[in-house]
Amino acid sequence: MEPEDDKNVLKHLLHLETEASALVDDAQAEADRRLSESETQCRSLHDQTYTAEVAKLEAAYLEEIAQVRENYKNQLDVYRSELLGRHPDEAAFGRLANQFLSERN
Repeated sequence: MEPEDDKNVLKHLLHLETEASALVDDAQAEADRRLSESETQCRSLHDQTYTAEVAKLEAAYLEEIAQVRENYKNQLDVYRSELLGRHPDEAAFGRLANQFLSERN
C-alpha cells in the first residue's frame, strides 16, 4: 500500500469513529429521554394510586367514627331511659338511712 492509500484508510476509519460516537451519543440521549418519561409516568401512577388509597382509608375512617358516635349515642339513650324508668323507693331509703344512723350512735 502506498502512503496515500494509508492516509485515505485512516481518514475513513476516523470518519467511521466519528459516526459511531455520534450514534452512541444519540442512543444515550434517547435512553435518557425514555428513562425520564418512564419515571414521570411511574410517579404519576404512584400519585394517583396513593391519592385513591388515602381517599378510601379516609372514607372508611370517617364511616367508623360515625358508627362509634352513633353507638355511643344509642348506649347513652338506653342508659338514660333506664334511669328515667326507675322510681326510687323513698320509704325503703328512709328506713335504711335511719337504720344506718341509729347504728352509728
